Formats: sequence, structure tokens, C-alpha cells
Amino acid sequence: MVVAVGLGEKDIQEPKVFISGNDFYAFPRMDPKNEKIAWIEWGHPNMPWDRTELWVGYISEAGDIYKRVCVAGRDPKHVESPTEPKWSPKGELFFITDRQNGFWNLYKWIESTNEVLPLYPLNAEFARPLWVFGMNSYEVIQSDKQKTLIACSYRQRGRSHLAIIDVLQSSLSLLDIPFTDIEDITSGNNCLYVEGASGVLPTSVAKVTFNDEKSEVIDFQILWSSAPDSFKYQSYFSLPELIEFPTEVPGQNAYAYFYPPSNHVYQASQEEKPPLLLKSHGGPTSETRGVLNLSVQYWTSRGWAFVDVNYGGSTGYGREFRERLSGRWGIVDVDDCCSCAKFLVESGKVDGNRLCITGSSAGGYTTLAALAFRETFKAGASLYGVADLNMLIAETHKFESHDLEKLVGSEKDYYERSPINSVEKFSCPIILFQGLEDKVVPPDQARKIYAALKQKGLPIALVEYEGEQHGFRKAENIKFTLEQQMLFFARLVGHFDVADEITPIKIDNFD
Repeated sequence: MVVAVGLGEKDIQEPKVFISGNDFYAFPRMDPKNEKIAWIEWGHPNMPWDRTELWVGYISEAGDIYKRVCVAGRDPKHVESPTEPKWSPKGELFFITDRQNGFWNLYKWIESTNEVLPLYPLNAEFARPLWVFGMNSYEVIQSDKQKTLIACSYRQRGRSHLAIIDVLQSSLSLLDIPFTDIEDITSGNNCLYVEGASGVLPTSVAKVTFNDEKSEVIDFQILWSSAPDSFKYQSYFSLPELIEFPTEVPGQNAYAYFYPPSNHVYQASQEEKPPLLLKSHGGPTSETRGVLNLSVQYWTSRGWAFVDVNYGGSTGYGREFRERLSGRWGIVDVDDCCSCAKFLVESGKVDGNRLCITGSSAGGYTTLAALAFRETFKAGASLYGVADLNMLIAETHKFESHDLEKLVGSEKDYYERSPINSVEKFSCPIILFQGLEDKVVPPDQARKIYAALKQKGLPIALVEYEGEQHGFRKAENIKFTLEQQMLFFARLVGHFDVADEITPIKIDNFD
């Protein structure tokens, strides 16, 4: 059944996000009797992880909505972002919101009093930010007439867990599976299908079979794997270590996954500490995960330490952590990346004279900002990184077109935090990678950085790809980007010869 959820808007169907003017609608969900519909609503300048509203509409026999009730999101006592509403077979409405403890937890709507009750309060995230369609963090499953059970996944301290919540008992039971990272789940016949990964398992889809009581896992079977042959190389894998490190703000910590060098064939001397490549993730409201990534293993199997940072502003650690970036993008993320590198040096894990940084898109912005405004790193690589914040406002897509209002601040901040306006402050080698059809970060940004640093006399290289947009999709370009970063850093900072046979590109002011 298709139902219009507003006044004069077009009809919406799952799983779209419907846009009307500056308003967004997501997760339309019909109740089992087709008498009510629930949906999530928000508008600019908010993003769906900032502030949203959960509405229920009552449907007439003619298919019109004759009554609307706001379930969550309008109470001035709660700053919250409800998400993922879902009806049980018995007509109960469940959803996820962060109204009490700042973490996305599961709630139930009591229709008779228009109240919401938490199912199992926990300082953990039961949902992810709404960046893409089709997210499914939990499923309502029936065990018998007396019980309503919810199969769910949640993240706590950098790790995902699979669990069953008994709604009546308000109890949570963990399910033991090999995945340490879970993206989505969906229910089957006495089973769940789970998309997940771990430090040794690539992104996979598994069938998780329960016992009759839904209290234990009796079978775990991987049905599909993104890299089915990866197990052959497990002896080379570097396992992620979640680290918590102090930031520039006293009493505030941030998080990262540290991967030490690992190669069972070769062993470095005890006296030599490895070079470090630090990665700043994109978004910037995103979260890096400690899962098997063969690109990371490319570095660690060749003698590099690698660290993937969840700086302040990342999701996965609650609203307070997520909002650290509000008005301070280009400051908090940069400081946290620098603090992480310094922490690893002080811990004796890496060589302080061989610190490199890389990132793409918003992570590329953090990379460029760290190289322009700090002196922690000795070289960097920016993949379609943002260099001009003002230009990003004009070019970015509608969904996040107003997000910069929250992340940056005044016009002066836009100018002062744009690396392209401070090229004189760069002091170390940089390699840039850019798609020529990129409409989010146009090629001119990379070209201006390249021209300015070339004129300044710094070692600089620019690689441009025909046919690539915002994010590289051709295998040969992804491979070339990875290899040229390795060679660039090895020649300019690492001071060693790369074992692979890679033809170097020309580095201006160096070759």
C-alpha cells in the first residue's frame, strides 16, 4: 500500500529517502493491519544523526492520513535523533533513539499514552548514521505468544555484538559468532542473515541459526565472502588493536585501530622502529572499523605500522563524542590525528621521524589541514581531498549541503581552515590523487595545491584519472594509487627500497 505522509507531497515507498523542499522523510513502515504508518522526518540544517522526528499517521479507508502523532523528537527536554521504526507482528512500534544516555538504544511506543519506554538501556550504539539506504540494525522475532524477542546488533568500545532482547523481561542475551563487526541483519526461518566481518574475516554474509529458545547459536555458516581466498594469507595478517589515546583537551580521549607490521617471512631488527601511516576517515561523521582490509595489510606486510583514527566527531561512541566536531571541523580532527601519532611515538611503537598521513574526501581535508597547520607528519597523501571549504558548499550534493553550517562556523572560519588559502604553510612532501569527473571536489582544488607547492619547491606529485569521480572505482586506478603512495613515502620519508616492482612517477622538485 502506498501512502502520502505529508501535505501535498508525492507518495513514498520503502526504502527511499523522500525529499520535499528542505524536508526529508525516511523509513516509511506500515503496521500489520495497514491502519497506521510510521516514518522519520527531518529538515535542513539538521542531518539525520543531529535531530529527527518520528511520526505515526492514522490511515482512513480511503487511504488518506487523517491524524498525525509525533512519537519522538519534538519534546524540548530531549535532543534526539530517532531512527529505524519497525512494527511487530502484534502491531507494537519499536524504534531506536538517543534521548536518554546519548547512545542510540531501542525503545517501544505505548500508543494509549503516547509514551516511549527503553527496552534495555546501554551505553552502546544500536544504530548507525543514516548515510545510505536499507540499513537494518534489528529484527522483531516471535518465539511464542507470550514473548516478543528482538534480534539486534550494537557497537560498544569499537566492537559489534549480536544479541537477543526479551521485551517483556527487559533482558539481553549475547550470541557468540565470529564477526566482531556487524553492518546489517535480517531474519529468516529460525535464523538470522548477518552482514559482518572481523580482523581475519572480510566483509561476508552469514546464516546464523538459533536453538528453539532463540537463546544460543547452533550453527554459523558463511554464505558469501567479498574475498573468499583471503584465508590463505592469514599468516601475514596484522590484527587491529583498539587504542584509546589522550587528546588536546584534558580529560577527553579518542580512539583508533593500530595495526603493527606483520610478515612471518621477514623480521625487522629489534633496534628499528617502523614508519607509520595514519589514516583519517571520510565523512567526517563516519566511523572506521577494525575489520580485515587488504589495503591495510598491504602496508603492514611490507614493514609499515598503520593506524586508523576515530577522531572526535566520529560515530560509534555516542552523541557527546559525535558533537565534538560541531563548529570545529579542521581543528578537532586534525588535533586528534596528531595526538594519536604522538601517542604511538611516545609508546615506542613507531618511529617519530617517519610519520605519514593519508585520507580521502573529508579525510583528505584532514590530511591537508594537518600538513598545512601542524608539523607532526613528514609527508602526506590526499585522495580527492577537500582543499577549499567555500567551494565545497557550492559543489556538494543536496543531502549534506547544509552540514558545513554546523561543522565549520563563520565565513572567517571557512577561509582560515581551508588549506588552499595557506599554501605557504606547507612544509613537507605531498602526493595528490584526483578524479577528473569529480563534482564534489573539482580537480581545480588539487591543481591549485599542486601548482603552489611546486612553485614553493616542495616535493609534490599529482595523479589525475580520466573517468573517475568522487571515489575511485576502476581496479587499476585503486591499485596504482596504493602502490604510488607506498613508493612516494618510501622514497621521501621511509628511506628504503620497496620490494615490489613498481615504476615510480615523477616527483616534482625531487626527481
